[in-house]
Formats: sequence, C-alpha cells, structure tokens
Amino acid sequence: MNIRIINKSAHALPHYETGASAGMDLRANITTAQTLQPLERAIIKTGLFIELPVGFEAQVRPRSGLAAKKGITVLNAPGTVDADYRGEIGVILVNLSNEPFTIENGERIAQLVIAKHERAEFIEVEELSETARGEGGFGSTGVK
Repeated sequence: MNIRIINKSAHALPHYETGASAGMDLRANITTAQTLQPLERAIIKTGLFIELPVGFEAQVRPRSGLAAKKGITVLNAPGTVDADYRGEIGVILVNLSNEPFTIENGERIAQLVIAKHERAEFIEVEELSETARGEGGFGSTGVK
C-alpha cells in the first residue's frame, strides 16, 4: 500500500524497523525541548501530513519503551487519523510518572499503525440473541 505524505519536519519519513513490525515510529518536530511535568499532557506535533485511502485509518499508539521506562503514553490511545483528515499529525502525550520528562526534537514519541476498518449501521431492535455469557462483563470471564 502506498500512502501520500508531506514531511515538513527535518526528520526521515516514518518506516518499519523490522520486516514484521506493525508500527512506524513518529518523531517530535519541535523547535525547543518541551518538559512534561507529572500528570501534564501536551499535543506534540510531528511535521507529517498524510492522505489515507477511504476504509483505512492511522492509529497513533504509545511506544512500549517510553511507557515502561518513563511513564509516558498516548492519552487517547489509540488516537485515530481519519482518511479525510489533512492536518498535521499531533500526538497527545501524558506523563503518568512522578518525574518531569523532557521531549527533545526528533525523539521517537509514538508509533503509527495503518489499519483497515469497516463502517457499520445500527439496526434498532427490541431484543438481542442470547449467549452463555449474557450480561457478564468487566472481568466476569476471568479468574476471581
């Protein structure tokens, strides 16, 4: 699949690090370093603009290393870039640690996964089919 992209950053285009990678790293495109205090959030721009085919979305997801080591994650994970959006990709980062975290220009801040999706239409009914699970939710199928 080919995706049209405009790169207004000083960084290389996102790419897959391995042959089996699902996501491509997104890099911060900022003029000066930005520090996130504990529990603070900010939209970090990437300098990237994409044109997705209809039926696809780009999911902005946390990087596992940043989350595990620094407590930095994508607040609305996964964030969605719709096929008709033409603005700059921004990443909503939040610092869930107890320490300030400084984001440098070019730092890998999130990953982008391209995913196919379906569109659904709701059909209002009076009842749903029964299943063995029924209304059990919120951990009802797991070990207690």
